[in-house]
Amino acid sequence: MSLHPLRRDAERERRRYRSRVIVGAAFAGAGLLALFLRAGYLQVVQHEHYTTLSHENRIRIRPVPPARGLVRDRAGVVLARNFSVFSLEVVPEQTGDVESTLRHLREILSIDDAEEEKFRQQLRHMPAFESIPLKTRLDEREVAIFSVNRHRFPGVDIHTRLVREYPFGEALAHVVGYVGRINTAEQRRLADDPNYRGTRYIGKTGVEHSWERTLHGYAGIEQVEVDARGRVVRTIDSTDPAPGADVTIGLDVDLQLRAHAALAGQVGAIVAIDPRDGALLAFASAPSFDPNLLVLGIDRRGYARLSGARARPMFNRALHGQYPPGSVAKIFLAFAGLDQSVDLVRGHVQCGGRYRLAGTSYEYRDWKAGGHGRVNLEHGLAESCDVFFYELAYKLGINRIHQYLTSFGFGSPTGVDLPREAPGLVPSREWKLAALGRPWTAGETIIAGIGQGYMLATPLQIASATATVAGRGIRLRPRAAVRIDANGAGSGEEVPPEQLPAVAAEDADAWTRIIEGMEGVVHAEYGTARRIGGGLAYRMAGKTGTAQVVHQATRTSYEDLESIPWERRDHALFAAFAPSEDPRIAVAVVIEHGGSGSRTAAPIARDIIDHYLNRAAPGPAGLIADRAGLPGAPQP
Repeated sequence: MSLHPLRRDAERERRRYRSRVIVGAAFAGAGLLALFLRAGYLQVVQHEHYTTLSHENRIRIRPVPPARGLVRDRAGVVLARNFSVFSLEVVPEQTGDVESTLRHLREILSIDDAEEEKFRQQLRHMPAFESIPLKTRLDEREVAIFSVNRHRFPGVDIHTRLVREYPFGEALAHVVGYVGRINTAEQRRLADDPNYRGTRYIGKTGVEHSWERTLHGYAGIEQVEVDARGRVVRTIDSTDPAPGADVTIGLDVDLQLRAHAALAGQVGAIVAIDPRDGALLAFASAPSFDPNLLVLGIDRRGYARLSGARARPMFNRALHGQYPPGSVAKIFLAFAGLDQSVDLVRGHVQCGGRYRLAGTSYEYRDWKAGGHGRVNLEHGLAESCDVFFYELAYKLGINRIHQYLTSFGFGSPTGVDLPREAPGLVPSREWKLAALGRPWTAGETIIAGIGQGYMLATPLQIASATATVAGRGIRLRPRAAVRIDANGAGSGEEVPPEQLPAVAAEDADAWTRIIEGMEGVVHAEYGTARRIGGGLAYRMAGKTGTAQVVHQATRTSYEDLESIPWERRDHALFAAFAPSEDPRIAVAVVIEHGGSGSRTAAPIARDIIDHYLNRAAPGPAGLIADRAGLPGAPQP
């Protein structure tokens, strides 16, 4: 018996419904199984990973930069120190909207355009999670205003930072140097160095740069708990940073201030060295600049004004300036002549004011139009007779001149612990052919005899070579740092003097003759620097130099210098050491376009040496005031 059609349809519906329920239950079961499996995977297999992520949401590790070591002079006077400032800083990724944050901050605080510009420069180059200074050196009123409004500014906070300060300002800028904000290239170089995480400043020039690693110290670590806005709630654990070591330099700050004052209104450099250990006693370049302006960053316009000034105050003339040594080079040619037993140094030259090579018509002039008459080596040095040294240079030849000048350290960096030292230049036949593609000429040897032509030297090289003469051939590497102290001044590790290959003399009497000639420069009635010899309580050995800047067809009297444009005047040089029998100081003075070494540079050297040896006032009244008096030098 067949079922009624209605009953058959109902049965089919029940079977279809049952199938759908089973399929739906299967899908639901599969979904639930997947959820349970995923939950099990996350909670069991990935438990440690997500626990760590959750922990890092709440706990952060941040570096703690160390306090930078101090720089002191030989008497312990602090030349570079740290002081605390309040700094308003922004973490860009925590603000939500940097532009809105800046706009609202300017409503409650005085933030000038230069500060905002510096912030934006760093914003472009630093990671968004780094704290970037917006305004430094907040006063108490500004700190109070921000503290009241702090809740409105996520990602913004006030930090206490140590900032570098240079109490002597521009007087020591070129030797101590300065620190500045780490730039993009430095960030890349230091990216893998954990000691520089959290550090914002790095040594840029001078001792601050050369001894950066020593002064910087070692970073610490802080484990802190933060809230949802990234603000620190509490410190959980920390490892203290190790502060940088103090660096003591051989500089005598009193003498340095004297040198800086002596260069007032001039363009040039003074370098003083202790010939007994190579320590720099004074190291001044003029004009100078205030390094404090650069510590926290200077806007582009301000930096452009400073770096683009005509007199280039940021240019370290003592280290980077390269000048023809002029007649100062005669000291070293005289030694070469003695050591090579050139017959001239045992005899005389008849100087009539002009010199001409055999077979030629060109005449080389002496600085003294009428000549010096009968001149031997000692008189030639004391009177700075050009004709004597023209003849000596010709007899030596350029190869031997090159050999002896390089043995005194000319033509290559001295190796002083200051950055980017210029090498100077001692020409040779090979150098000219390689550099200029032309052969050497006899005339170029002649003018090399008076320190002209291609020859270039830095004030530091001149001072170092003069110290070598003072030490009768003993060469010591010039150095700024004399002690490193990680535990407080006075108990540190000495930086020992470094002896360089000595300048050996075949005849020990050679040094005596050279020094006698240099003493004659100051003490003899015919010496070129006799004006500074009056009233000296000690014996000084010196040498004047006047380096021609542009060729002059006719000799111009130094009394008429005011009629010559400043930039066309000769450079003035003087090198000396004292006391000549027991040298304690060697000095080189270079005055750009100073006109005359005897008139301009020598009195400055007398003042420096006087001040160091006896802390007395300079010699004859008005000597220093008279040393220049030449208008026209560009100012920064």
